[in-house]
Amino acid sequence: MNRDLLELYSDYLLSAFSYTTATGLSAMTNGAISHDKITRFLRERELDSSKLWRLVKPMVRKLEAENKDGVLIIDDTIEEKPYTDESELICWHYDHTQGRTVKGINLLSALYRVGEASIPVAFELVNKSEWVFNEKRGKWQRKSSLTKNELYRRMLAACQRNQIGFRYVLNDVWYASSENMSYIKQDLEKDFIMPLKSNRKVALCLEDKKQGNYERVASVELEAGTTRELYLEQVEFPLLLAKEVFKNEDGSEGVLYLVSSDVTLEYERMSTIYQRRWKVEEYHKSLKSNASLAKSPTKTIRTQSNHVFASIYSFVKLERMKIATKLNHFALRARIYLKATQAAYQELQELASVKTTNAMRCVR
Repeated sequence: MNRDLLELYSDYLLSAFSYTTATGLSAMTNGAISHDKITRFLRERELDSSKLWRLVKPMVRKLEAENKDGVLIIDDTIEEKPYTDESELICWHYDHTQGRTVKGINLLSALYRVGEASIPVAFELVNKSEWVFNEKRGKWQRKSSLTKNELYRRMLAACQRNQIGFRYVLNDVWYASSENMSYIKQDLEKDFIMPLKSNRKVALCLEDKKQGNYERVASVELEAGTTRELYLEQVEFPLLLAKEVFKNEDGSEGVLYLVSSDVTLEYERMSTIYQRRWKVEEYHKSLKSNASLAKSPTKTIRTQSNHVFASIYSFVKLERMKIATKLNHFALRARIYLKATQAAYQELQELASVKTTNAMRCVR
């Protein structure tokens, strides 16, 4: 990995306010870095999750020494690319936030939240390299050799190997499978807090579980803001169930069922810890709005995936600046934009001055 070029390219992603191209970066350096050199950097070596860890490890270790409350948040996002040629990387993915399939890049991230910092410590890109025939639709479609839940567990395994100091794993309902729960608690010996769909089957006591007496979690008698211990189907250990009631934007009432493998938690503590999961949404938003995730016209799988890597690293740089300046990512970008506008205005005044001077010479 050419660290100097990575630093330059990631700085460019933070500085640019339009499409980010090798030509644009070369022009920004007044030709000191050639277009071809930047293109080679993006296409030659794969910048993967292990390389990201090497870059962020010093920062993580420093934060761990200062704070002992780290959690690991795992989620995915889709960066839409409707006009880019389809490939195993840029293809059709189901977006549960929109309830439909969209064309783009599906990025999974493990975000380490410690103190007031959010650091991406692992990532995976969904590559649909296989073709399967969908009999229901009567057509061939792309498929990944690994499911997103398998990628989820692979990132967790990497974080465990890297000895990242987290106690809880947080995620949304789409990763709340029995297999993921068992992997976190039994294989990693960590705890989790995650939501359940209302139709998941639970037993109210161990004896009911042994006899196969299950009921839907939505039918469990539980007051909002309280917890109770129970057993989930296909999960051997007890879980703590909490019920949260909230108001939707349209005024309707919503219910969230949370479960944790840590049965010693009280409701307030459990809810407070899970609220930290929303930091991953801020991460996704900043990647797209501030780190130029969607602004690269790269054409090959390698250059596209390496651009994603550089965008993630740009986010890390913003997070460092946020800690130092106490400004959020959007305030930092606004500050950069203001400086860029001021520089453009100054250049305009100088050009106008030259034009006026030349015009006066012609009159004489």
